[in-house]
Amino acid sequence: MAGDKMPSVYTLDKPEKLEDLLKEDRADDCLPCKIVGGGAFLGLAAYSYLSGTSQLERNRAQIIAKRSLFGMRSRKLGITGISLGLAFLGVWRLAK
Repeated sequence: MAGDKMPSVYTLDKPEKLEDLLKEDRADDCLPCKIVGGGAFLGLAAYSYLSGTSQLERNRAQIIAKRSLFGMRSRKLGITGISLGLAFLGVWRLAK
């Protein structure tokens, strides 16, 4: 403790650069962690799309008979949008 130098008031008062703080905050990910994380998102996207469209086709008659505000087209768009979002997260996780 005797060898520690006391920082001056000027250095304590000066704000730190945002870029430096972001570099320090960035966690180091190993390659296997990125592959597992990205693969999980991509697998979830594929599962979501395949199971969603199969359930939608299975219930097609009921959905059309209901004549609800959300028909087949908007439901397909919703399933596709969720799957594309998850796929984007998987690719982003692999690339980042």
